[in-house]
Amino acid sequence: MRIDDLWLRYGRRAPWVLREVSLSLSPGETAVLLGRNGAGKSTLIRAMVGTLTPARGRITDRPAEVGWVPERFPPDQPFTVLDYLTFMGAARGLTRARAATTATDWAERFSLTPYLGVRLSSLSKGTAQKVGLTQALLVRPGLLVLDEPTEGLDAAVLAELPAVITEMAVAGTAVVVSDHSGKLVDLPGSRRWLVADGRITEEHLDAGDARCVIEVEVSAARAPAVVAQLRAAGHDVLRIRHEPAAERSPS
Repeated sequence: MRIDDLWLRYGRRAPWVLREVSLSLSPGETAVLLGRNGAGKSTLIRAMVGTLTPARGRITDRPAEVGWVPERFPPDQPFTVLDYLTFMGAARGLTRARAATTATDWAERFSLTPYLGVRLSSLSKGTAQKVGLTQALLVRPGLLVLDEPTEGLDAAVLAELPAVITEMAVAGTAVVVSDHSGKLVDLPGSRRWLVADGRITEEHLDAGDARCVIEVEVSAARAPAVVAQLRAAGHDVLRIRHEPAAERSPS
């Protein structure tokens, strides 16, 4: 897939969200989108999957089969999990029997089996996210795009997700991941696209310059100053989580 001189904005007179974006991704490659919230990562993803038309530039060689996990899976639908997944598989060319079997296999891998008969509207955020992951993988996509896929997932599925991404890439799927939680920033062999100030640059890491994620706990009163200090020192602040004192693990 190639992206050539892409410009994106919401409205004719609106400010540009992204401009002069040129990227390429070959089959089997994985790219991780980095950048603060609101930098334009989800905007680029929408253009990649074809739900947002660029104002300028073009996207070519997009694979025919695209698997997309949006940041928020829309659960307010009148289907059970299995009925929804079977329908989605059939819409992509599978027989209903094959779609149901494939959905059941992925459901087992994502600890979703107990919820197959539950209506989507009754699911928790994390369980709905598992449905979103499953629907994207019913037919192996040529392009798999994951927009904040870790939100709400339990530890077992979080541990499984990098293996799934790697398997897709080995099979020839191009994968794009945006994850501000930092849980997927170091996928093996991945390229890193940094979104900042409306433009995207590729971040090249030397073998000895691997990234790691460190959690820092400070008082709520000091948080703004600490965040400012970390950013001034060149660090990426991936997430700020507020926890009541009663919920913290004892030291």
